[in-house]
Amino acid sequence: MPFGCIGLRDEKNYNSLSDITDKYEIGQLLRAKEFCEICVARERQTDRLYICKKFLKKDGRKVRRAAKNEIFILKMVNHPNILQLIDTFETRKEFYIIQELATGGDVFDWILDQGYYTEKDASNVVRQVLEALAYLHNLHIVHRNLKLENLMYYNQNNRSKVVLRDFYLSRFENGAITDPCGTPEYLAPEVVARQRYGRPVDCWAVGVIMFIL
Repeated sequence: MPFGCIGLRDEKNYNSLSDITDKYEIGQLLRAKEFCEICVARERQTDRLYICKKFLKKDGRKVRRAAKNEIFILKMVNHPNILQLIDTFETRKEFYIIQELATGGDVFDWILDQGYYTEKDASNVVRQVLEALAYLHNLHIVHRNLKLENLMYYNQNNRSKVVLRDFYLSRFENGAITDPCGTPEYLAPEVVARQRYGRPVDCWAVGVIMFIL
């Protein structure tokens, strides 16, 4: 750099906390997950309820990467069987993801309550999962964490649709994927063996889901 020139570092434009709280009322903590905290958010202008996922940057590089990854993926997708992104914010200390609120509970809890699925009900769930998965795979997106807990009923209606959630482990299949991740019971053999893998690992997970249902 020539003498006398001043190097100016580009400063990132962060949201302030008031940017979030002026638009949404963030409720109490519902539960804490591996990478984030889950709360209900009420949009002040409309009174609509959404889900709010808060990722704390101080929790480390993996958490920051998970938040950025989920935001990036969710901004790209739009499908009736995928929980849709509503808003995102980044402050100096947190990432916030605002999504649709699915109120029907997850498929895992439904099994715990009801005991079993009929063949008709199971096929209806699997059909919707496969439709969402076909959409993702056409975009070369690997979900990498399909499981019963990530399949949500959109509402409490008996004919409610099923939606996929939690994309913080998702990846584009644009090169070799070898890092193992996901839930052990749903992992494909190539993931366990730390071999190169891609979209077929999601199909294996759907097979596990079908077997459980």
